[in-house]
Amino acid sequence: MGMFCFQCEQTVGGAACLDVSNCGKTAETSDAQDRITYELMKLAVAAEGTGRDAELAVTFMEGLFTTVTNVSFDADACNQLANEIDAMRREITGGADTTLDAVSGPDQIFTVGGAEPSLRALLVIGLRGMAAYAHHAHVLGFRDASVDGWLISGLAAASRSHEVGTWLELLHDFGMVNFRCLELLDQANTGSYGNPEPTTVTMEVQAGPFIVVTGHDLHDLKMLAEQCETAGVAIYTHGEMLPGHAYPELRKYTCLKGHFGTAWQNQRKEFLGVPGAFLFTTNCLMPPLPAYAPNIFTTAMVAHPGVAHVPAAADGTKDFAAVIAKAIELGGWSEPKMFAGINGGNELTTGFGHHAVLGVADVVIEAIKAGDLKHIYLVGGCDGALHGRNYFTDLVEQTPADSIVLTLACGKFRFNDLNLGTVGGLPRMLDMGQCNDAYSAVKVASALAEAFDIGINELPLSLVLSWYEQKAVCVLLSLLALGVKNIYLGPSLPAFVSPEVLAVLVSEFGLRPTSTVEADLAAMRPVLV
Repeated sequence: MGMFCFQCEQTVGGAACLDVSNCGKTAETSDAQDRITYELMKLAVAAEGTGRDAELAVTFMEGLFTTVTNVSFDADACNQLANEIDAMRREITGGADTTLDAVSGPDQIFTVGGAEPSLRALLVIGLRGMAAYAHHAHVLGFRDASVDGWLISGLAAASRSHEVGTWLELLHDFGMVNFRCLELLDQANTGSYGNPEPTTVTMEVQAGPFIVVTGHDLHDLKMLAEQCETAGVAIYTHGEMLPGHAYPELRKYTCLKGHFGTAWQNQRKEFLGVPGAFLFTTNCLMPPLPAYAPNIFTTAMVAHPGVAHVPAAADGTKDFAAVIAKAIELGGWSEPKMFAGINGGNELTTGFGHHAVLGVADVVIEAIKAGDLKHIYLVGGCDGALHGRNYFTDLVEQTPADSIVLTLACGKFRFNDLNLGTVGGLPRMLDMGQCNDAYSAVKVASALAEAFDIGINELPLSLVLSWYEQKAVCVLLSLLALGVKNIYLGPSLPAFVSPEVLAVLVSEFGLRPTSTVEADLAAMRPVLV
């Protein structure tokens, strides 16, 4: 059985994975995930006009989230979910089938050749990313009718043919509703755990049993911490869970000790021989090696054949007793061990969300006016395994001493252990949080633009984004919908963006591929005009 998958940055040859994927997903799993998307399209069309958006939205969140890269590697589980979605649709139609106008089967969702297939892929892949963010907000009790409705209406629209102009309008509208989704998740996280505060996190692992928790789901982290607090088991964050240390209502748990490891693609090297348990909460799973697979537990939509899974009860709570028992069984190390980031640093600082940065906005503004701070670089996005990503490390290292680097998402592990010093009394590197905290970056940029009475594109601000999967795509679409221009995107452009579509993005928004650090730094606006 073959496959066709071009939705992530490490796709084979920069074109498509056709036999086996670089992420480790089998052809059977790829086909099952396309089937989930196809069944959701049919459900979306069947549900139009029925007034059931609120009832069905969680199904769309979970189904689309399951298809995000590095979430589920279990073909049987994916096919079972597709069957459940099909049954849900048939309940609406009274058993009748639903025909889609322009997508005749699962293998027709993602195709190549012209603008329309590219634009359809861009919308569907963006919806997959938004579904993940919507789900994180949902488990904290936060929903928005416009987000719920767009998950459904967007997939229905993607199943049809449109003129290029209509596709571009759809993508713009999607970008705006995804920005609302990012705002919703910010409200969910800060409303549940308080506003992030600048926090320094050690990479030392103490002696004794421990659990490493990875992914993005702060709700899972909190539930785990509640159960570990009296169990004598320490917790260390991994990857995109690092910002959890900055939230007051999470930092209060004494079992939350520090951070372990770097970005997701290094798991097979970093997890080997570790005497601790691992909890995977979202898109973060490298196919585990047999040596440590028994120590891994998945939850939510994450799945891998043969790996233990922690389900949610009807009320949403989870019992992590098996994870805690495994940590106690393994025992941890007998003495503390100090680890380091990619560049040798063993302390990481996070927590510079929009509340923290805007709290010192007057300092930033005065530093700009005084000429001490001449440029702001936002260098964020996903990390990945393929070559070319050292570009982002080199870029950050070579940013001028009179600049600040804002960063977010797991791409920062390429450089977040560097000490860039300070400028104008502020650290030169400010970690704003997870990938969804692109909302914070926009809030800060908007506030600065308002302070200087100029547009965002006139600020001394350059955006350099690394991408890997669907959540980076939906963030990019939001930035474009907001009118942000001249974004640098790398290390390569998405394979699903056709030459025709790329030409539009370049002409309308100035979107450009990264080239060399020296050339790109020279081209970026140096000072406030």
